[in-house]
Amino acid sequence: MAPDLQDLLDKGHLIHSRLFNWPISGVKKDKMMSRQAFLCSLGSLYLSLLFVFLLMDVYARPANNSALKEKAADSKDENEILPPDHLNGVKMEMDGHLNKEFHQEVFLGKEMEEFEEDSEPRKNRKKLMAIFSKVDINNDKKIGAKEMQRWIMEKTDEHFQEAVEENKMHFRAVDPDGDGHVSWDEYKIKFLASKGFNEKEIAEKIRNNEELKIDEETQEVLDNLKDRWYQADNPPPDMLLNEEEFLSFLHPEHSRGMLKFMVKEIIRDLDQDGDKKLTLSEFISLPVGTVENQQAQDIDDDWVKDRRKEFEEVIDANHDGIVTMEELEEYMDPMNEYNALNEAKQMIAVADENQNHHLELEEILKYSEYFTGSKLMDYARNVHEEF
Repeated sequence: MAPDLQDLLDKGHLIHSRLFNWPISGVKKDKMMSRQAFLCSLGSLYLSLLFVFLLMDVYARPANNSALKEKAADSKDENEILPPDHLNGVKMEMDGHLNKEFHQEVFLGKEMEEFEEDSEPRKNRKKLMAIFSKVDINNDKKIGAKEMQRWIMEKTDEHFQEAVEENKMHFRAVDPDGDGHVSWDEYKIKFLASKGFNEKEIAEKIRNNEELKIDEETQEVLDNLKDRWYQADNPPPDMLLNEEEFLSFLHPEHSRGMLKFMVKEIIRDLDQDGDKKLTLSEFISLPVGTVENQQAQDIDDDWVKDRRKEFEEVIDANHDGIVTMEELEEYMDPMNEYNALNEAKQMIAVADENQNHHLELEEILKYSEYFTGSKLMDYARNVHEEF
């Protein structure tokens, strides 16, 4: 137990008197006390107080940081076995929000991490110029829609392959016996262990069909995961997932069946009248919550504006004012070549200042923030020097 303040003060008094042989309390009122002795006394008082504060700091600290380390490890374990909230190269998030980084993801691929906000603009400019050369396969110093489409498909495939490699590691984490299959109960045990439950106790209770005492929030997540697990289980269903099925469980964009399930979930959350379709008003409805200030209102206005544009210009393919499950599924499919071509045309249109339906290097550098998420300063001054 940490000592109380009086104990600490007593220790300070004792140390003070031993070091300086000068009593703290009841300082003698000696008119002949020299200035040097007074300063020495004052200095010793500060030292003793400093010692007290140091003792207080030591006792106030936790005994060790193991709890924090365990929490970080748990978070890592949880991330390994939970489906990610964000899917690279997919135009819409799992919760129905638009993927704000989609353009960068399909233009940069795995190189996206290299374009950091605080990285040197000159280096990023060189990287962007190198990318331009790779996209411009006919070397005519400009990028057309077909070239951009090919590049988008290539970068999307990079994200796919990255997910496949990560899935191998994640699958091993939930398949410790290495039999190539994971049962729902095995996954459930690992999931609850990542939430802080005792893995051995949970395993024993599940084995004995005993009731698990789980909080309501965790149980809701578990129920949703079980529905998703069932969808990823290819027929005939046996509640066992192999490595490929587990990939679909974590990354629904890798499976047509799981992509359909993801679309159904999004429509279920946004559909207000239960007709399993989305109108514009349903799609742009603000999330639950109130606008508290003008800044929040501006954010909401931008949110509505972006969703309205995406609904009318892209998702609603036949422009009848209704988005069906089929239309949303086509929109969500990252390997849809028609979508990739439309995306290529849209990306070109954003930066095509001379309206020639192509992108020159100067245009891409000028609109670098759109393509990379980073703004390159003084691009025009250096473009002809370096390329």
